[in-house]
Amino acid sequence: MAHTAQIRIPATYMRGGTSKGVFFRLQDLPEAAQVPGPARDALLLRVIGSPDPYAKQIDGMGGATSSTSKTVILSKSIKADHDVDYLFGQVSIDKPFVDWSGNCGNLSAAVGPFAISNGLVSADRLPKDGVAVIRIWQANIGKTIIAHVPITNGAVQETGDFELDGVTFPAAEVQLEFIDPAAEEEGAGGSMFPTGNLVDDLEVPGVGTFKATMINAGIPTIFVNASDIGYTGAELQDAINGDLNALSRFETIRAYGAVRMGLIGTVDEAATRQHTPKVAFVAAPADYVSSSGKRVTVEDADLLVRAMSMGKLHHAMMGTAAVAIGTAAAIPGTLVNLAAGGGERSAVRFGHPSGTLRVGAEAVLVDGEWQVRKAIMSRSARVLMEGWVRVPGDSF
Repeated sequence: MAHTAQIRIPATYMRGGTSKGVFFRLQDLPEAAQVPGPARDALLLRVIGSPDPYAKQIDGMGGATSSTSKTVILSKSIKADHDVDYLFGQVSIDKPFVDWSGNCGNLSAAVGPFAISNGLVSADRLPKDGVAVIRIWQANIGKTIIAHVPITNGAVQETGDFELDGVTFPAAEVQLEFIDPAAEEEGAGGSMFPTGNLVDDLEVPGVGTFKATMINAGIPTIFVNASDIGYTGAELQDAINGDLNALSRFETIRAYGAVRMGLIGTVDEAATRQHTPKVAFVAAPADYVSSSGKRVTVEDADLLVRAMSMGKLHHAMMGTAAVAIGTAAAIPGTLVNLAAGGGERSAVRFGHPSGTLRVGAEAVLVDGEWQVRKAIMSRSARVLMEGWVRVPGDSF
């Protein structure tokens, strides 16, 4: 009986922010997977270990959470004034599906370091010591990200004393600038607020009608008040992820919100667009104990935010959702801004299940329309393993 041999593909397993993913150079992928399509999706599914009806991804590189079921493909940029093109694939855990509809803000922190270490950035762009400014083209959403990557003795510096709640060990700080993060290609006419309103009444059959801020910035996000859906905003993962009824309600909210935002035509289409939009709920600051046992007090945060990712409550906060939070917080009258106390602000610190995070945004009102010039936050990144990933040769 003939057996299919495994093939090996150069790959790097990296942490970026509070996420992990398998990184590839486009040129290293098998030829059939170097272009978008079924072969690429099938390959990445097999690399990660999906679809897995056991939801464990035992036979792949995935970690059985939305934060660890991720893939990245990088190449030298074909865009003017950019160094690297960055394509992100969010791999479903239990379904044969790779979602290409949005970015991963956390893994964005690892793009610059990977690009430098793998020869995708011209040597004349790199200092021997200091900070390399890497210009990233985020191909999923057509946006620019500027990564400030520390360099020591000509190599990426990965160790340091920067601490990030949701990550156990300190590392070197990578500052990210998300330039003009409002998603032009999404929603009604590409508006940051696709409904034209800072706050809407969102009607969700079987769930209720409640206030919602629906924004395209970083990633399309639907914000609701925690109290309107029966929560305090201080919940940890166990309070929601073990409640199948709650998960179903959130998915229903997400589907109807996606239709209202113009992202899909019918609620049934939400099943094929799992990565976007996100649903998050906000509340005024309160004391709580984070998932690590660290106490977060009223004084530590301007507001509380909890966000759903791929059908589950996220253990910390998605980087792209943090951009949406910072942007909405900077615009007076949104639910996020009101939860933070209202008024004008250029930065906000919010509490999430693992602790707190600060994000800044520059928002301006131009001809009656809100625009955000950029959002800024800090993350860290580290190579965990590099070499080859192996998959059966008939996987794609």
